[in-house]
Amino acid sequence: MTTSSAGEPQPISERQKWQAFAVCIAVAAFTIIDISKVNLGMPSIEKSLGAGPSQLQLIVAGYALAYGLGLAPSGRLGDIHSRKVMFLIGLAGFTAASVVCALAPNITVLLIARIAQGLAAGVQMPQVLGLIQQLFQGEARSRAFGIFGGAVGLGTATGPVIGGALVFLGGDDFGWRLLFWFNVPLGILAMFLAWKLVPTRQKRERKHLNLDLFGVTLLGFTVLTVMLPFVLTTGQPTDDPRRWLLLVATAIFLPAFLLWERSYERRGKTPLLQFALFNLHSYRNGLLVVSAYYAALPSAFLLVALFMQQGLGLNPLIAGLATLPYTIIQTATAFFGGRFIHLHGRRMIVTGISVVIFGFILNLIFALTLPPELQPWFITGAMAISGAGSGFVVSPNQASTLQDVPVSQAGVAGSLSQVGQRIGNSIGFATVISMFYSTIYRETGTVDEFATYVDGYRNALYVVFGLFGLALIAAIIDLGGHRRRKKLALAE
Repeated sequence: MTTSSAGEPQPISERQKWQAFAVCIAVAAFTIIDISKVNLGMPSIEKSLGAGPSQLQLIVAGYALAYGLGLAPSGRLGDIHSRKVMFLIGLAGFTAASVVCALAPNITVLLIARIAQGLAAGVQMPQVLGLIQQLFQGEARSRAFGIFGGAVGLGTATGPVIGGALVFLGGDDFGWRLLFWFNVPLGILAMFLAWKLVPTRQKRERKHLNLDLFGVTLLGFTVLTVMLPFVLTTGQPTDDPRRWLLLVATAIFLPAFLLWERSYERRGKTPLLQFALFNLHSYRNGLLVVSAYYAALPSAFLLVALFMQQGLGLNPLIAGLATLPYTIIQTATAFFGGRFIHLHGRRMIVTGISVVIFGFILNLIFALTLPPELQPWFITGAMAISGAGSGFVVSPNQASTLQDVPVSQAGVAGSLSQVGQRIGNSIGFATVISMFYSTIYRETGTVDEFATYVDGYRNALYVVFGLFGLALIAAIIDLGGHRRRKKLALAE
């Protein structure tokens, strides 16, 4: 990219913009795929490495925890220095950690490498959102977020299919390793393309050229103490209740972080947390929607995979294929809906969440009423209905959340949105999966084995409905507030 005499980056061509965008979206998609595809490898990791329930939980939730810890500081560093450099660092770390995961000789090495992989994902993802803000404006930005939402949804939904196929092909001993080898050639290719195509220079303001290291530390401890109790929740009777005492530490770290950020701002410096962002109704409400929605959706996918494999006795490939219709329909509705985000975005979010909930209600009805041999087919159909709704949620909410955010703050704004998602992930995984397993442990020996899995599935879905309900309430509040502000603006 060339620069003007004043040192500002000159506009790049539309072709160059969309080429850079394509690289970013591809990386976002295969990062998200990694979250959902590894879920299908849990039973084979348990058999191959002798992993216990707490260790299996850490493979899923520990990734989300490390991801959440890396987001805010890396988003800020991308805004200050170079989103491209941070993007490449994250990609390199993610690829290297995938190699270590694939070669792990024992569960301890796998856990350490998995956490490192999550941290690297937390470095690269904020740069994707920042680059979208940097590259596009107006309707083009809405269209880009529509594609982004489709790619994220595609990654979430195709992960189980890819994971199931790889585990099936490799068997119990090697299949889970293929899950991580899958990332390596993609990561190397993505690094090469990012080096060639992603713009190096970006517009920055002098006042933004500082990093609040103490604020980063306080925020890190806040995220760690709020997520860790949920990461350590497995639903077993042996779960240590003292883990909840970490929330007391959260009640100390969070106010300390807010007070420090206020003080830092009063001294004329730019804090990590831009308080002005939370004065933006669109940003504040969008964070609430996405946090609740991502507490529900990934945990619901994991729940379906567990019920299909453990309750219905299906192999990983068939269990993964149950989400394929969801994938196809969600991708189609996301790309279609992207054309109308700037006109009907908030109404699409409310409608989409409602349809997702309806699909999971059908999912529950089928699990409770149909014989086991019919359930996979009907549950797959219910998932397809939820997919139709989900396509109208992710990208419209991402676009409406960031629509009023200045480009110079895009990285940190996007990273805080991702922090909300990762905290939601941890809370969702812990509450949903612990409800599933605690029901099974409680009922084992009192009713037949299949009935215990159905009851666990039912109780866990009740939690999913509650989380989706919170997202729907937040979306309705946002829609109502947007309409009121629009009327006031027209009256003036």
